[in-house]
Amino acid sequence: MERELNLAAAEDAVQYQLFLLTDKPEDPQHCQEILQQYIERILAHVAPILVSYIWQNQPFNLKYKPAKGDIPAHIGGLTKFGDNIEDEWFIVYLIKEITKEFPELAARVDDNDGEFLLIEAADFLPQWLNPENSVNRVFLHRGELCIIPLTKAPKVETLLPVTNPTIPQALKLLASHSREFVATKSIRAAVYKRISGYPEKIGAFLHRAHCYIPAGIAVVLKQRPALVSAAVQAFYLRDPIDLKACHVFKTFPPETRIMTSVTLTKCLYAQLVQQTFVPDRRSGYSLPPRSHPQYKAYELGMKLAHGFEILCSKCTSVCDDSKKHILNLPLWDNFLSSLKKNNYFKGEMEGSVQYLDRLHMAENYFQQTIISPQSPVARSPGEEILTILKTTSLNMENFGKEASSLPPEDDDSWLELSPDALDEILQEASGRNKSASTVNEEEQNYNLAEVTESMKAFISKVSTHEGAEMPWSSSEARVTFDVDSFSNALDKILGEFTGADSEELDSDDLEEEEEFEFLDSDEELDSKSESREDTTSQNERAGNLRSYMNDMDNELAATNIGRSFTNPQMVGSDKVCSSEDIDSELEGDFGAVATGLTPVDIDLNLVTNLLESYHAQAGLAGPTSTILENMGVRLPENIDSKLQ
Repeated sequence: MERELNLAAAEDAVQYQLFLLTDKPEDPQHCQEILQQYIERILAHVAPILVSYIWQNQPFNLKYKPAKGDIPAHIGGLTKFGDNIEDEWFIVYLIKEITKEFPELAARVDDNDGEFLLIEAADFLPQWLNPENSVNRVFLHRGELCIIPLTKAPKVETLLPVTNPTIPQALKLLASHSREFVATKSIRAAVYKRISGYPEKIGAFLHRAHCYIPAGIAVVLKQRPALVSAAVQAFYLRDPIDLKACHVFKTFPPETRIMTSVTLTKCLYAQLVQQTFVPDRRSGYSLPPRSHPQYKAYELGMKLAHGFEILCSKCTSVCDDSKKHILNLPLWDNFLSSLKKNNYFKGEMEGSVQYLDRLHMAENYFQQTIISPQSPVARSPGEEILTILKTTSLNMENFGKEASSLPPEDDDSWLELSPDALDEILQEASGRNKSASTVNEEEQNYNLAEVTESMKAFISKVSTHEGAEMPWSSSEARVTFDVDSFSNALDKILGEFTGADSEELDSDDLEEEEEFEFLDSDEELDSKSESREDTTSQNERAGNLRSYMNDMDNELAATNIGRSFTNPQMVGSDKVCSSEDIDSELEGDFGAVATGLTPVDIDLNLVTNLLESYHAQAGLAGPTSTILENMGVRLPENIDSKLQ
């Protein structure tokens, strides 16, 4: 059931659920009353940071959800964040703070990608955790990220379920053993890093710009700043039918335009600026030349006017007394009392200008988030715009005074991203953004043995159908070489084993045996099948193999393959050999050369080849950096090549 709900989630939307861990009453009506009280308390608690927040598409909302199947009654909500991913992570911060303030609640958060909290911490997850068995295991409780583990011994009776737990099972475990299920420090750090800085950093995502807009829009935005997102979306997603309403502006005529300051999120500002749009001549929205110092303000105001006009054109009626109905609800009185307890008004005297401004913002917040959309008093953005215009008088004189003393607009150079800035962002995201002194110290203390040990550990791993496992530390699995085991395996390949020993051959031995079978003649194969006890034939086969290996060594010694390897003598010797000297040496007795072969240092050649491949990447992505970084090994930059 839960998997079906996840798949049904809308794209670019985040779904959140809050479950009560304490025993709930069996009476559904009583249970609904309790959860509804929690909704009021929660929204009053987060109201101080939400009343002025500008959402991209839909606001944070909480509603009572009745029991359905194996999912108990709970508090739930769904928010479409559209193109602004920061709205999703801000909601994660809100849910985390809610579970911290109300420890009797446990929360789940997911989107159309599934458990996106685990995706954020993918580099630090345990091996057993995957998308198939993570269902109903990830919760936020007491302000911490919790992961319910798998049972280590399926046959032993434990509290942990063998299969994916149901919601009631998971809630029961969290109620009694929540501290044992807190995620590891690395997983929590990866997730908390994404939401660190809230709520202070909300202002970092805002952009203030000067706009030449009709006075009616200025009045609307002064009372409901969040309506700017609906207007931008209406303009950004316009179609030919919407533009028909903009041939002649009935609600926002261009003759009433004034200069004012408008606050948008950076995402909304980018959507508004980056779209090229030429207004219809019949609309009356003409633009000055691009060289005009206020051209951008005229263009932004024109686009906003089109968005607001499109919203109003979709409304057929206006409810004059909708807010009056809302303020007469007992729920509003309880909400206002909660706001006062949480010091929402910041000590302002009742009736003062600042108090009334914050009160109007609270009323709008209450109307948009607490009142159910199915309620008859709920309104669309267009209806709310028309209601504000009908109940508010325009004072052009006041707007003229404000236009003469506007605060400076923000710099929008953040729209342009340089390659260096992009590299810095990528390094910070990968956790490699370190100071120069730290990097220099690491380069001076760098040990190349770590490269060889990590590569050997990787080779020693066994791959499966899911891919090869990357070792993060060479100390986890050191490569060992057992001479006796190798000799026994070689003897088995050569046929020097009894019938009982043949049963001990593993699959690798059989594969190696098949690889060497082509060395035998047809007569030897026949003799092998007739009698395994013929020692004379076995000795001949062993002798043939050794003779073949010697011939192969002599043949390779006469080629340049040996020159491709590096040995300690070549590295430590100051003598430089020419190609003619080497060729003359190769022309000697092959047997003498073979007996005097210098052993190859495997580690030295491995490091040499890796460094040459890394240098050939020229700072770009490549096979060497990809393999080593997956194993947690980072090569320092080649300073010598930069100096050259």
